[in-house]
Amino acid sequence: MANKIKILIQGRSGKMGGEIEKLLLHHKHAQVCDLELNQATKKDVDVVIDFSSPAGMRASLKWCVKMKVPFVSGTTGISSADLKSLKAAGKKTPVLWSPNMSVGINLFLKLIQSLGKIVSHYDLQIEEAHHSRKKDSPSGTAKILQAEVERVGKIKLPSVLSTRGGGIIGIHKLHLMDEEEILTIEHTALQRSVFAKGAIAAAIWLSKKQPGFYNMQDVLGE
Repeated sequence: MANKIKILIQGRSGKMGGEIEKLLLHHKHAQVCDLELNQATKKDVDVVIDFSSPAGMRASLKWCVKMKVPFVSGTTGISSADLKSLKAAGKKTPVLWSPNMSVGINLFLKLIQSLGKIVSHYDLQIEEAHHSRKKDSPSGTAKILQAEVERVGKIKLPSVLSTRGGGIIGIHKLHLMDEEEILTIEHTALQRSVFAKGAIAAAIWLSKKQPGFYNMQDVLGE
């Protein structure tokens, strides 16, 4: 269909890129732009989805700013300088970055926000586990969860407990512990497709937005 949103996948050869491409083959509203970034022009691409490396993300972001093309990235392991660059780029073109694009993790964040300062009454611990090939530790998702608990409770948490092994897609837990009981909030990803679906939904949503810096909470809010 001519009116489908054209999505260029940066990091197409990776596991996440391959999952996104597979889902786009039969998508009603979006399709793959079958070009490399250095071959494409603005008329070829409606949105770029980036799941590459920090260096790859920088190159993608630079291209999107130059071409005024919306940019979605789930690349993790980025620096604070990279995050500043993403926010600055949002002044020129729509930018959405999230270390985890699953609906479940973003509901997890909503749950943390709903707890408010009550979290300060507990001993708290963020725990996460991923497959043995994951490079960043702790994960970007664990860092976001940790930061949100600290922001909401106005407290400082101990370092994230990270496990790497086997083929674990992703497990994230928040333990709230006192002398009498333990409450654990847990999210387990069973398939990579949950992240790919979120990335495609984010790309479609972002294609209609004005310049700005967004995240998955903004997508779910609408």
